[in-house]
Amino acid sequence: MKIEIWSDIACPWCYIGKRRFETALAAFSHKDEVEVHWRSYQLDPSLPEHYDGTELAYLSERKGMDPESVRQMFGHVKEQAAAEGLHYDFDKAVVANSFQAHQLLHLAAAHGKGDDVKEALLSAHFERGEDIGSREFLVKTGSQAGIPATEVAEALASGKYADDVRTDIVQARSLGVTGVPFFVIDRKFGISGAQPAELFGRALEEAWTQAHPLVMVNQPSTAGSVTVENGEVCGPDGCAV
Repeated sequence: MKIEIWSDIACPWCYIGKRRFETALAAFSHKDEVEVHWRSYQLDPSLPEHYDGTELAYLSERKGMDPESVRQMFGHVKEQAAAEGLHYDFDKAVVANSFQAHQLLHLAAAHGKGDDVKEALLSAHFERGEDIGSREFLVKTGSQAGIPATEVAEALASGKYADDVRTDIVQARSLGVTGVPFFVIDRKFGISGAQPAELFGRALEEAWTQAHPLVMVNQPSTAGSVTVENGEVCGPDGCAV
């Protein structure tokens, strides 16, 4: 089973959604046969590499949101994050363009470290106030995940994975994705938002069942010279004799 997750590092619900999905996946009996692929999405590609202002100022000044409404939103999101074991600190959050960080994620995926780096970037942004637009920070994050620092620096400097990021964003549009997180299972099932773990669990079971339908081998049939008959069963009206 292949699961693709479109998300942005600067999206608070994406981190919460990641945790809830992981909870469901951990309880899924076929989890070892699931491949998770992180896909890139940018909520605000027009952001400069570094924005001189707080998260509150960014949302109120650039997005035109009422400051008090933003504060209330922060409080609600922090509560939801805390319930998943996450500790958001919007006062320390550094507003920055996530494009280079998404390139790092594609490099990390090529090394089999995609989930590790995704986790590190989300935690750094929402819990520790790190600058995800800083190339120095991205090189450090990649190297801590086991990717050679020189390779990370060269990939970011050359834009080696820039087209991969853009391709993900184009694919998101073609699938009708207008917000993140967005989960796609086997390109058949779509789940929008940081849904409860229970919903993710039901979706995993449904997708697995459809991909692996139960095949009855004891129905009356004839295959060559072999006839397969029904076995004895019990039903609402009694048992076969």
